Amino acid sequence: MEDFIRVSPLKVLERSSQGGLGRGNLGVLMARAGVGKTACLIHIAFDKLFRKEKLVHVSLEDVPEKITSYYNVIFYDLVKALNIANENEVRILFERNRMILAYLQQSFEIKRLGENLKNLVEKVDFVPDTLIVDGLDFEKAGRDVFVGFKEIAEQFRVEIWFSARTHRHIADVNERGIPYPCHELDDLFNIIIQLQPTQSGIVLKLLKDHDAGVRPDASVRLDPNTFLVMPE
Repeated sequence: MEDFIRVSPLKVLERSSQGGLGRGNLGVLMARAGVGKTACLIHIAFDKLFRKEKLVHVSLEDVPEKITSYYNVIFYDLVKALNIANENEVRILFERNRMILAYLQQSFEIKRLGENLKNLVEKVDFVPDTLIVDGLDFEKAGRDVFVGFKEIAEQFRVEIWFSARTHRHIADVNERGIPYPCHELDDLFNIIIQLQPTQSGIVLKLLKDHDAGVRPDASVRLDPNTFLVMPE
């Protein structure tokens, strides 16, 4: 567990004013297509699972079997990269503490998500600490959708992580340095992180840190193959 947390992408938040996202808050990971948003989101999920927290992965694009496959592939990469000896024990821990909710063919609604989470809490005694939301189109989703997610985060006392796709050809950036498509929504997010490919790896840069100013050193380099933090 400690080996992974030491090289987890969320290490970038060690330099955050509050050391993390926090319950009731929204965070977003921004990157162009193909840079590795989904892989990085799953690493964020692993960070929570290694800490024995409970996690719900909300997919708006893929069936649960495909999401499970993503987790398995990345997990076995971690096993090799970190030489994890108790592989079966860790895998069972992950499976016990993770739930997948899939909303396909435009079946997603905030109200429905709230009902599903309530059922998990009341009927299955599964009380989540974190939600990972994958596949939400920031360009099509209106502000009301994110206000609804904020209400979910506060109601269930969870932190919620999203991924947002940026575009090379859209240069819109607000006065606080937040690029499209989050430039008109950044007040709703407590943490905003951007993935940027470079010749020496992928830079994970903190763009927004709650209500505090972002430190100049608030970034880490990730190995483009494993998405684990590289030595400084």
